[in-house]
Amino acid sequence: MNHSKSLFYMSIILIAIFSLIACGSDDSDGTTPTAPPVDQFQGTIEWVKTFGGTNEDNALSVVEATDGGYVLAGYTQSIDGDITDKTATDSDYWVLKLSANGEIVWTKTYGGSGDDRAEKIIKTNDGGYAIVGYSRSADEDVTLNEGLQDYWIVKIDASGDIQWQKSFGFSGIDRAFSLVQTQDDGYFITGFLDVTASGGEGNDNRSKSSVKHGVGEFWGIKLDASGEKEWRRFFGGTNNDRSYDTLQTEDGGFIMIGSSESVDFDITNSKGSYDFWAVKVNSEGTKLWQKSFGGSEIDVAYAIATTGNGKFVIVGDSRSADGDITGDRGNADLWMIQIDGNGNMIWQKSLGGTAFDTGRGIHKTQNGGFIITGNSRSNDLDVSENKGQSDIWNIMIDNNGDVMWKSTVGGSEAEFGEGCIETSDQKIVVVGNSESTDFDVPNNKGSKDVIIIKYKIEK
Repeated sequence: MNHSKSLFYMSIILIAIFSLIACGSDDSDGTTPTAPPVDQFQGTIEWVKTFGGTNEDNALSVVEATDGGYVLAGYTQSIDGDITDKTATDSDYWVLKLSANGEIVWTKTYGGSGDDRAEKIIKTNDGGYAIVGYSRSADEDVTLNEGLQDYWIVKIDASGDIQWQKSFGFSGIDRAFSLVQTQDDGYFITGFLDVTASGGEGNDNRSKSSVKHGVGEFWGIKLDASGEKEWRRFFGGTNNDRSYDTLQTEDGGFIMIGSSESVDFDITNSKGSYDFWAVKVNSEGTKLWQKSFGGSEIDVAYAIATTGNGKFVIVGDSRSADGDITGDRGNADLWMIQIDGNGNMIWQKSLGGTAFDTGRGIHKTQNGGFIITGNSRSNDLDVSENKGQSDIWNIMIDNNGDVMWKSTVGGSEAEFGEGCIETSDQKIVVVGNSESTDFDVPNNKGSKDVIIIKYKIEK
């Protein structure tokens, strides 16, 4: 064999060896999570502030005020510290107005002698705010209660003074979690109804169902601009179905998202134990479609945002490793999906480490992506750091679900992220609760405090 042929055969052998090595290291079958991508953005914490008293305090939602400050909503059980208008340790709605630098401008509580907890705040077209949650009270600020817990919506002006408040519910546990101001300046509220306790009531302008659904239904209520009820509709099956977020679509209808444990009545394509469940209704509350997403284990959707082009991104967490879920990391992952206007899934992504990770809030950014907040107990794979029991985990994604930036914030105790926004000057603000007094957390007033984090994001 001459020298040129020897070199030729040796080249073939080397190519075969390198091909085998490359194939052996290929994890594209999804059984092993790939290495996290390098962040395209850098985030710097401008400041972290905590607020509260000696008891439990929590922020679940935040909006940017017209003057560039921030308005937070949640609940407080404290009667001291930063809480100045409360004398009993039951839970009350707590609204906190901060300056752009995180200093208190005003703080107000709303409620009665029972437990009242705010879940969502929105800025309204008249410069004020609307807050929704649930109430056990029937006194003080709350003029009506039909049962154990009712939806309670409170409309306040820019100074935090109550303009009106309304309760909706029956004899059982009925909880509101989200609201939007509608195209006609009214409101749409979503949460869940204990339809067994209501005896089948809760679907206005329809005959009462001869067959009662189950222990919890998605329950949407449309109000006019003064808070007067226009219509109510519930959707679900015989088990637990709970709506945690909603938005109005361009055609005037609404999408409600949350979780469903049911396999009957309105649910026709259950995937497993609990699924992400989305329900689309028209402007009069008539169901147009419903879709389930998930695997055989527990999957819960907590927040939805629009892409602006007829598509939507839904975030929550998943314990599944089958069905619609691929690339699972372990335990529970932050799971997000994009759907089109007919509820068809476009893409899905799992993010996290080998411990518990979840997404709780999402907000569209000015660059067409999204900021997501939640919490993580992991310290591996997609999560580069963990400072304690649970950290606030913040992620920025593009419109394809690819991670552009991520960050964990916390101390040696437990922190949880609940709500997030991008501000008009393209800063990121995240709110939740904290039990720490070290690492990223400057202080603790007692038990669980409200925490707010402001980031500067740069390429």
